[in-house]
Amino acid sequence: MDQNPRMTGETERARGAALLVLGSIVSVQCGAALATSLFDSIGPAGAVFLRAAFGALALLALTRAEPLRAAVWRHRDVFFLGVAVAAVNLFFYAALDRLPLGITVTLEFVGPLGVALFGSRRRQDVLWALLAAAGILLLSDGSGGESIDPVGVALALTAGLFWAAYIVQSARVGSLAPGLGGATMAAVISAVLVAPFGIAQGAGDILDPAVLAAGAAVGVLSTAIPYAFEIEALRTLPQSVFGVLMSLEPAVAAAIGFLALSQGLAALEIVAIGLVVLASAGALRSATAPVLQDR
Repeated sequence: MDQNPRMTGETERARGAALLVLGSIVSVQCGAALATSLFDSIGPAGAVFLRAAFGALALLALTRAEPLRAAVWRHRDVFFLGVAVAAVNLFFYAALDRLPLGITVTLEFVGPLGVALFGSRRRQDVLWALLAAAGILLLSDGSGGESIDPVGVALALTAGLFWAAYIVQSARVGSLAPGLGGATMAAVISAVLVAPFGIAQGAGDILDPAVLAAGAAVGVLSTAIPYAFEIEALRTLPQSVFGVLMSLEPAVAAAIGFLALSQGLAALEIVAIGLVVLASAGALRSATAPVLQDR
């Protein structure tokens, strides 16, 4: 029996959109892995500043004059979104300086997981919460073998709280006006807010051409490419499906940490990451609150 051409086309578009989401996840984590190469020369805050600055420039180029035309950029929710973006990246990179990439992202994922659980009223979400809690406890107490840096755990969990704030503020800013004007201005605000920390920690090394080139690459990989891919994907995929795909991020981060940074994981740590991925997929699938693209 011949397939309906319309259904076939929709299926192909959905597959293409799913690949864009996966590409976005890989791009973000490759950017995070590359950022760690900057820590010795300019520190985590310096790396955050370069990512924020080049990411904001890339978004300004993508949106062109849109932010300048949008009167909503002066809205307080845009400012609070910029604060959330600055905070989540400062705490995430500080945690990444102390923990492996996969563990950092898994702990940080309590943010979107918490938003999803809070937005759902299904009884089965108790199971997802318990699974996530078990995974996080396995990671945070170092049961996988080597002792886990408690300061790194606290920093990653704090980054997760600000990621939750980012999700809430993104929804509010997105409702102010169509387009990326508000989000782009929030990125600019974020770059301004992290500048004092980044410049102070990076000192003169932040202007080194090699450092600037790596920072530009981090900005493109962690900001410009994900925004472009995810916006296109969300034109086709329901937000629930998008959220489930995003729940793969801890596992992808662990894989990239192993391949790019030679960061091995003990068996229990792999199980813990798997529990968080499973809990996130289940909770995001049944959530009624929208979970937006990665920060």
